[in-house]
Amino acid sequence: MLSAVLRSDVAIQVSINIMNAFVEMRRFISNNAFLFERISNVELKQLEYQKVTDEKLEQIFEYISEHEESNQKVFFQGQIYDAFGLLISLIQKAEKNITLIDGYVDVDTLNLLCKKNGRVSVTIYTHEKTKLSEADVKKFNAQYPTLDVNYTKAFHDRFLILDEKIAYHVGASLKDAGKKCFGISLIQDEGIVQDILQRLELETEDSF
Repeated sequence: MLSAVLRSDVAIQVSINIMNAFVEMRRFISNNAFLFERISNVELKQLEYQKVTDEKLEQIFEYISEHEESNQKVFFQGQIYDAFGLLISLIQKAEKNITLIDGYVDVDTLNLLCKKNGRVSVTIYTHEKTKLSEADVKKFNAQYPTLDVNYTKAFHDRFLILDEKIAYHVGASLKDAGKKCFGISLIQDEGIVQDILQRLELETEDSF
């Protein structure tokens, strides 16, 4: 703007330089028009590719959410590590409390239950002839409170109940998982879960 107003030699030279710069810019754009078009096409293809990729990722995440967990799982003899891995993952889902109905429990059962989240209480219903001693329970509570053990003969099968609303039918005692072929099934009917819990309450009242 100053070069257009002033009339000095410097101002005139600046005006010439500005004009030359615009001429060079126009020549550069004209000579490289094809290159700019190629770059524009590449950018468009990149945007299209990104859109397709995002759509595929959404489909993948949607599939994962819909198939997050199988309702049934069977383990064959020798799959001890896999069975214990699944049981631990189920135990760690509990946020408030865990109820385990298992006629045969011992220290190996506690080794699984100690993987629970902190502040999650555990109640075990088992047979009176359990191999779990009062000393075992006391040691567990010293580090992973709180564990209560009740006794009942009303159940033959094993059940793992999380937060009083999610229940699994377990075909083998937790301590023996993977030693022989057994299955784990999610109980779909919430009414059945509540029936089991009510039965446990009756068992507890009868014991007193």
